[in-house]
Amino acid sequence: MRIAEHFRERIDSGALHPGDLLPSIKGLSEQFGVSTATADRAMRLLREEGLVQGIPGVGTEVLGRPVALSSGSERHDRNGRTQSSWGAGEKSSGHQAAMMSAPADVAAALRIASGANVIRRTRVYRDARGIVAHSTSWIRAEFGEAVPELLQSARLSNGFSLDQIARATGRTTVRRVDEESARIATPDDLELLELDQQTMAAILVLTSRFYDAAGEVLEFGVDLGAPGRTRVLTSEVAG
Repeated sequence: MRIAEHFRERIDSGALHPGDLLPSIKGLSEQFGVSTATADRAMRLLREEGLVQGIPGVGTEVLGRPVALSSGSERHDRNGRTQSSWGAGEKSSGHQAAMMSAPADVAAALRIASGANVIRRTRVYRDARGIVAHSTSWIRAEFGEAVPELLQSARLSNGFSLDQIARATGRTTVRRVDEESARIATPDDLELLELDQQTMAAILVLTSRFYDAAGEVLEFGVDLGAPGRTRVLTSEVAG
């Protein structure tokens, strides 16, 4: 634990960077005065946390901390500040859009009739370690006429969907409700996260409902966090 904490602190502080190599197991055992078995267990702890990876014939490489898992609301806020929904080290890909019949849970969230038309937009957020999250935006079908780009299978070119809806219709978001829950990944979840169907994993599910001034839900967002990703919330503490 002492050895693992030593390198954990150096990775968190930035003293060790992604791509740096740690000493060999023999080198660690000599540096810390422990057996090679103990040094190997320390590296195993760091591998299990996703901080390092073993490269056969090379050594142990630093990966760094995983990208924090963001909710749809946080991505929307980030986009307003930086014109990008991506977190540090992230990119999005696989942008798809379609008009389809609303599943029952989506219809309930948007307060529309089950089976009514709805716009479904999806994308996958990735970093150097793989998928961070699979993200889906469910949008009222009526906005497809006002903002045709919502139905195009490509990354939106002029801000978030809610921003474009506000510009086209004047209906802005005045309230939002975020929820977080955990569950064992279903076969559908595993497929979306590109995981083997035999995988048994717990995932975080983050949902966001965006309301206009009339209390109608403009959009319902669902983010599936990949296993092992970290959820981080920071707030100021009043003195």
